[in-house]
Amino acid sequence: MAPPLFHRILIANRGEVAVRVARACDKLGITPVFAASEADREAAYLRGRQVVTLGPGRAAHSYLDVERVVQAAVQSHCTALHPGWGFLSENPLLATLCAQHGVTFIGPPPQVTALMGSKTRAKAAMRAAGLDVIPGSEGVLASADDARRVAASVGFPVLFKAENGGGGRGMRIARSAADVDTAYAEAQAEARAAFGGDRVYLEKLVEGGRHVEIQIFADKYRHAVHLGERDCTVQRNHQKLIEESPSPAISGDLRAATCAAAARAAASVGYVGAGTMELLLDGGVLRFMEMNCRLQVEHTVSEERSGKDLVVAQIEVAAGRPLAWQQSDLALDGHVIECRINAEDPANGFAPAPGTITAWQPPSGDGIRVDTHVTAGYVVPPFYDSLIAKLIVRAPDRDAAIARMIAALSAFEVAGVPTTIPMHLAILRSEAFRTGRYDTRSIPGWPPT
Repeated sequence: MAPPLFHRILIANRGEVAVRVARACDKLGITPVFAASEADREAAYLRGRQVVTLGPGRAAHSYLDVERVVQAAVQSHCTALHPGWGFLSENPLLATLCAQHGVTFIGPPPQVTALMGSKTRAKAAMRAAGLDVIPGSEGVLASADDARRVAASVGFPVLFKAENGGGGRGMRIARSAADVDTAYAEAQAEARAAFGGDRVYLEKLVEGGRHVEIQIFADKYRHAVHLGERDCTVQRNHQKLIEESPSPAISGDLRAATCAAAARAAASVGYVGAGTMELLLDGGVLRFMEMNCRLQVEHTVSEERSGKDLVVAQIEVAAGRPLAWQQSDLALDGHVIECRINAEDPANGFAPAPGTITAWQPPSGDGIRVDTHVTAGYVVPPFYDSLIAKLIVRAPDRDAAIARMIAALSAFEVAGVPTTIPMHLAILRSEAFRTGRYDTRSIPGWPPT
């Protein structure tokens, strides 16, 4: 007999993340309880829902306060907590405190999160599991002298990265020996400010590569599968802008071999739930960078290609049920593209644009999906990520998906704040994007010439 599911789940996140997780709860007959800051408390997506107020608008005093989040679950009688993606989703302390209070953390065990959260230990584990990794230091750098020695042995340019970093924070490039001391010190300083520690490691900087990630899923019984790869090469300052699957840059043999290795690697470290292996395509080789121990923003791309609800699967696996799919059940069909719609002004250095959305009409139709928490009148707060919607299209092939996305973007009506829609249109219409001839060094078609 299958273990029972949870009666009430605390959603420790906001915006489109909270709406997405609640949709899965509703599908399973589970009561979702929303944790919200004072800045979000009156948002339309929370009306008619049970809400626990965490604290002031700033994330440090609300969504990032581990003890407040766990207490919110306990006080609202939730037996499970879903962290969503971002905020505390990869914080092993949250999982540990949940366990201490009898609350099931919907995600991997804390020891696995800690292992994969340490970028150096994660690379060692993935190397042992058979994945290629980017050359670099064997562990964290002990000193500036150590940094100079390792950089010289790896060869320039090199990239200093915070061991527990993410989102492009705590990263600095050294293009020559003369840059090493400054880059190392700056990476340490930003890591200390952003992540509370200054442990930094070094990698060979791969320029002109493609950023590819593999969606994996595993249960408590060491059964792991993959749901194919996503190409996330279109990005700015390590922040993804457009994601698609399958990648136009990978051959069938490389795809099959690397995806299978990623699933084996997840099983080998005792991974549970949804996770993402991030890799760089370097000279025809896919090299492991890091693993994100959570769903990604762009998990919707894998959902649309596979027809599986990954959030529902997360909840079921966390409750102790075996994963419902074998690898042979996962037929990945068609081509899917996702554009992140942010309240930003791309023509003004991507400046964030908080304010009131005065008109809002997303596109609809066959092969079009919009994940959002926004309605007309929504006030974009200044405290959080500027994502206001994800636009996802599915079509039989890449050319048809590009055409469908252009049509959907053109029909997307937003007023009151600038958005990234014009930038996405320029990218999708560019020759570089259409032919797939681009890499991480620039945004194809942007800025306009």
